[in-house]
Amino acid sequence: MCLFVAQPTRAYRGGMRAHRGFPNTAALGLTALLLAGCVATPSEALPGSETTETAGGASTSAVATPLPTSSPFPIGPSVSTTALPDDCRAILSGTVVTELEHVPLNAPGMGGGIRPDSSRVCVWGEPGALATRLVTVIGYSPEREALDALFALANDGFTCYEPSGGVRCEKTWTSDTLSIEQGRTLFYRDGVIVDTEFSNLAPVGYTTAIIRSLWPEG
Repeated sequence: MCLFVAQPTRAYRGGMRAHRGFPNTAALGLTALLLAGCVATPSEALPGSETTETAGGASTSAVATPLPTSSPFPIGPSVSTTALPDDCRAILSGTVVTELEHVPLNAPGMGGGIRPDSSRVCVWGEPGALATRLVTVIGYSPEREALDALFALANDGFTCYEPSGGVRCEKTWTSDTLSIEQGRTLFYRDGVIVDTEFSNLAPVGYTTAIIRSLWPEG
């Protein structure tokens, strides 16, 4: 049986310069969990080749190809009671799925699927079309490393706040070379990171839909 000991949370609705009350990772106020017998460890990749897709569009993959601007978020064993998804479409709302209806999911060569460290990678986009792509990595992340990474993002101009029982950091920018909107949104809760980076493809409510799917209790 899992025992939870939670700490109160606070909201941070600006970057680091907007809230100096966030001097260290502990100040995030992220729910701290003390769990007995609930340590999540990486699983093996599902059988099949790199381009073998499941009904939900998830394929096995040793390495995912992130957008060029990505800084990998720390992935590793963590204390969690949250199961990782096996279907990239099932975690989205009907509205978001409709918006992505004609966009390929985990097409061959795009790096989508399940990594050896058990993290799930959902890649929406045409093969080779780096200018228009949506990449989400969902995986376990140890709390200390995760909070350090979120703290660094806040210092890098990301807006970080605490909705839905977790910590969310986001930032958008315009590509220097293509004049298109790009961005990154991260959400951390219960030892799980949902890390999405997009280029010219940002369905409204995408990350929120994933959060509601992973934590339906709210």
